[in-house]
Amino acid sequence: MKIDGPLTLIGCGKMGGAMLSGWLDRGLAPEQVYLMDPSEAAVADFVARGCHHVSAPPKNARVMVIAVKPQMMGGALDGLGSDNGGQTLFVSIAAGVTLASFREALGAQAQIVRSMPNTPASVGRGMTVMVAGPEVSAQDRALAEALLSAVGETAWVEEEALLDAVTAVSGGGPAYVFLLAETLAKAGVEAGLPEGLAVRLARATVTGSGELLYRADEEPAVLRKNVTSPGGTTLEALKVLMAEDGIQPLFDRAIAAATARSRELGG
Repeated sequence: MKIDGPLTLIGCGKMGGAMLSGWLDRGLAPEQVYLMDPSEAAVADFVARGCHHVSAPPKNARVMVIAVKPQMMGGALDGLGSDNGGQTLFVSIAAGVTLASFREALGAQAQIVRSMPNTPASVGRGMTVMVAGPEVSAQDRALAEALLSAVGETAWVEEEALLDAVTAVSGGGPAYVFLLAETLAKAGVEAGLPEGLAVRLARATVTGSGELLYRADEEPAVLRKNVTSPGGTTLEALKVLMAEDGIQPLFDRAIAAATARSRELGG
């Protein structure tokens, strides 16, 4: 991938680092990348690949990707400003931090795209949803999409408020899937399996099912029914999981709680 100018990444933690790995693996020139992070360890591998570790962004930055936690946003935005005639595109991955907050910090005419990626971006299988401020040109929308589609699938929403639910569903979604693998393994141990085998079975089942879902044309409900034989063992388990007090109301409450927290962070 190519960008017409320097890219500054502010925050090189798990998510920022995952995205940067994806960009570099897909051909972004490391000498174009400027990293702002207080941790030498966090950027060491990328500096070894040719990226620059700096305390301030280059004046001619074409893109600034802001990948810090919402609680750290105030300090991260200090001094950035939009003093280059609107030539810099700002892309944020911070949950809950609104476009209005960015305009207040960066200037009313700053070109800002809010996005919510997830950690599978590190293996090229991320899911990122974006919303653009009205100042963002079609060219810069395309640039944001090119950056974020380099590490997985992308989608746009026109209503900024929808990003709170996106954060709850796909932003945190990998954690829920990992919890499923943990829970399935523990249930296997309770059923009498050796722990090592239970963990192996759960991991292979979750990852294999995810790959099947990724490749299949059918909806998840159809795939579920394909596994479920009438009167069989899977049906007995699903009677528990799909009961009125089963997994759906539990997930409804979980997603509602995460959505509410995202709104609080933006408040």
